Amino acid sequence: MYPSVSKVVPSEDFTLSIVFDNGEEGILDMKPHLNFGVFQKIREYEQFKRVRISFDTIEWETGADLDPEFVYTKCKMSTHT
Repeated sequence: MYPSVSKVVPSEDFTLSIVFDNGEEGILDMKPHLNFGVFQKIREYEQFKRVRISFDTIEWETGADLDPEFVYTKCKMSTHT
């Protein structure tokens, strides 16, 4: 089982700052995915920034959502000292 998303903040460069419920934080770059399927609907920043937490992962009002495993494994984790 993967950690749940507890916070998501979109950036204008189409990355998402994500905090997981286990305390880990990471950056998810969505640019490589914006030309495929339902993600084409969030290529405009006005749509992209409407990301929200849904259950244990993230989704957009356009119907695009991400699997929690994908979110966790694709995030570039930051380390805190």
